[in-house]
Amino acid sequence: MPIKHYNNSGIILLALALLAGCSNDLTDLEAYVEKVRMREPAPIEPLPTIKPYVRFIYPSHENDPFSMANVAHENIVEQQVVSSVKIDENRTPEFLESFPLDSLKMVGTVRQNNELWALIQIPGGTIHRVHRGNYLGLNRGKILKIEEARVNLLEIVDNGSGGFKEQENSIALFDPKNKG
Repeated sequence: MPIKHYNNSGIILLALALLAGCSNDLTDLEAYVEKVRMREPAPIEPLPTIKPYVRFIYPSHENDPFSMANVAHENIVEQQVVSSVKIDENRTPEFLESFPLDSLKMVGTVRQNNELWALIQIPGGTIHRVHRGNYLGLNRGKILKIEEARVNLLEIVDNGSGGFKEQENSIALFDPKNKG
């Protein structure tokens, strides 16, 4: 097969023509920069005046706005429902009662002696085993039932009028995909 020789002179001429367009003449740029420098600078707007804060003192408001004495008498009578929920002050709080319920995670269950136990993880990663009758959370949450994917408990919360009421709550099995 014969070897073809290409004429490289055409490529060289094209490269020289492109390089000829690049010159070191910066007179147009220097003239524009000088024109911009000669412009009159725009005046700077003065800072806005800031009005000083004047504290307003409301007359005759020495009373505590959160006091029940300020509520109308008929509302007080309606709210003073006798609380049937009593707190056992003699019971020693369990370890998991020192954590808010939303900081505890149910990470699994274990069956031991035909009883289902829940595995609860505290902040920091330590896992604790609990069963029906144990307490957890800041509201004295007593575990009523443990299911494969949920721990059902009964909490004692403030009823808003000086007493307590029972409230059901639960902790669902932690799903690492949801990170919640």
